[in-house]
Amino acid sequence: MRVVRLLVVTVFFAAIPGVPAQAQEAPRLERLLGIGTHHEPAPVLAAPQGLQDHVANGKLVLSLDDTIRLALSNNTDIRLDRSQIEFAQNSLHRARGPFDPLVTSSFADNRTKSPTIAQTQGAPILETLSQTTAFGFAKTFQTGTNFQSSFSASKLSTNSSLSTLNPSIATDLQFSVTQPLLRNFGLFPNRAPILIAQRNLKQARASFQGEVNDIILRTVGNYWNVILARESLVVQRKSLEEAQKSYDHDKKALGLGALPPLDIYRSESQVASRRVGVIQAEYALKQAEDQFRQIVGADLDPAVRVLDLELIDQPEPLGELPNTDIAAALTRALANRPELEAARQQLASDELIIRLAHNSLKPDLELSGFYLGNGVAGNQFNTANPPQLIGKTGLSDSLGQTFHFTYPAYGAALSLSLPVKNHSAEANLADADASRRRDQYQERRTNQSITLEVTNAVHALEQAKLSIEASKVALDLAQKSLRADERKYELGAETVFFVLDSQIVLAQAELNLIQAQINLQVAVAQVDHATGDLLDHHHVQILERSK
Repeated sequence: MRVVRLLVVTVFFAAIPGVPAQAQEAPRLERLLGIGTHHEPAPVLAAPQGLQDHVANGKLVLSLDDTIRLALSNNTDIRLDRSQIEFAQNSLHRARGPFDPLVTSSFADNRTKSPTIAQTQGAPILETLSQTTAFGFAKTFQTGTNFQSSFSASKLSTNSSLSTLNPSIATDLQFSVTQPLLRNFGLFPNRAPILIAQRNLKQARASFQGEVNDIILRTVGNYWNVILARESLVVQRKSLEEAQKSYDHDKKALGLGALPPLDIYRSESQVASRRVGVIQAEYALKQAEDQFRQIVGADLDPAVRVLDLELIDQPEPLGELPNTDIAAALTRALANRPELEAARQQLASDELIIRLAHNSLKPDLELSGFYLGNGVAGNQFNTANPPQLIGKTGLSDSLGQTFHFTYPAYGAALSLSLPVKNHSAEANLADADASRRRDQYQERRTNQSITLEVTNAVHALEQAKLSIEASKVALDLAQKSLRADERKYELGAETVFFVLDSQIVLAQAELNLIQAQINLQVAVAQVDHATGDLLDHHHVQILERSK
């Protein structure tokens, strides 16, 4: 009672608004309720793998394939996405639970002492001792058949002089079978949860493959973003050096009196403007590198996080530029994309759920039967006063009667449950129909999205190829134009304005070519992603985790 009073007082004060130190009282209440304050700590997450293998000369040196392997090993999103497969596997394991065999056992000991009110009770104060031991076994089969067996043994002792068997030992062994005949009859309604869980597992695997496909594409994009930022910085620094040379030339000419004083400001302003461009390019590179470190897990290791990056793949394409057409790419996409497989598995699950909902509308008709063997034994007394022992038997005699079914009992029953109106089952069927219709539209939307993605990816690839050729021509012309303007400037035929403008045009042409090359590399990955070939292209296989 003291503990109960303390619990009531604690809960009362905890419920009063404004009571100080409520947060401090919560652990005290948990201890009072028997909730332990010391828990087993969660397992430590695995450290990033494979990063040290790519460290050379104080830099993290990576190719594109190296980057993809590290991302698949260390990326946090990969770990989060994979948990859906583990949950689906657990759900499948759980769906088999209704068919698990069940073994039960119990022992009970009861002693009573009560006054009597009649001589027929056999003693002035009636004392009894009852001890019961029971064992049971139950199993439901995938046909819906439920089998149960039980064995019990009871010993009864009393001081009643009227008891003919004292102590008495009673045993019984019973078998019973129940079979649904309408609702839940047959393999399908009982195996349906397992089949649905299997479909969900396939859907989870397909969804995970699609998410891996997305992460690889994002990894490729981040890799080339770093290279683009790096090359852009190189171009900006080169442009700054050219502007600095022009400024130094003008400054020298100004000192010799060959340049009007006001003309120096143009080249000087270009130096300042391009220095701003260099600063912006430097920080753009830092941001791209930070995003890259996150996707490969390098930000999780303090020793690797501070290392400079050296990405060794070059943006310039080697060999012939890839060719593809929309029709062929779309055919491959419809055959390979895991998102479509996930949608198909979802629709298959919907069909099973609808069939299961129809089963729930059936009447519940069950046939059951049992067979029972009884046995009883003990010390037998006559009715003389005092009673005299005239026979003695034990547990083995009772068991013999039970297992030989000397005194059998058996029977059968047929039960019917016929709901006049089953609103719940009807609503479940309506939900199942609505879910299937929604998932059909979802599949169509996925199909449309993939078709659009394939079309855009092929167009982006074609654009990138044409842009590379045009950018090469523009770069060549910009280089020639700059040399011509520099020559004219040296001869005094043009002002520095034209030289500086040509430098800007050349820098932009160099940036356009690099951007076009990067766009081509990304477009190739986008086509592979759209057609479902990205994993095969980079030799990635998704293996089942062993348990």
